[in-house]
Amino acid sequence: MILYFLRHGLAGDYRDWQGDDWKRPLTEEGKVKMGEEAVAIKKLDLGLDLILTSPLLRALQTAQIVAEQLKKAKLIEEERLAPGFDLAGLKGILQDHPDAHVLMLVGHEPDFSEMVSDLTGGTRLALKKGGLARVEIENMETLEGELEWLIPPRLLS
Repeated sequence: MILYFLRHGLAGDYRDWQGDDWKRPLTEEGKVKMGEEAVAIKKLDLGLDLILTSPLLRALQTAQIVAEQLKKAKLIEEERLAPGFDLAGLKGILQDHPDAHVLMLVGHEPDFSEMVSDLTGGTRLALKKGGLARVEIENMETLEGELEWLIPPRLLS
């Protein structure tokens, strides 16, 4: 099982946002950069079975930009990827998609860095906005895996 963790692109500062944080969108710059990243992600030929995204607008927009570029990847909104995503949520997601072997999850910090750490035995990292991490799960019962790579957004755009 291969999991790709994609943190949503640049969104406006939450302190300046005057509404429901779930509806905070990508900035125009964030949309442009994510479009550039999507082109780079396509070149990586990840072989995705599914793209699952947090329902928060900024994550959904990020996932839509990537899915549009990849064309064949099916996009599904996944409530468990909202802030608070944890190992129990990941186990549920994997149980709900038993035939998927390569998943891209689009979501948020600090959840994604903590998840990668949990899956890889304590790897310390910070997934920047638009960053992409690849984790290979070696043991599905214990959800133990290895961080294969982490690409910062500046290398994708």
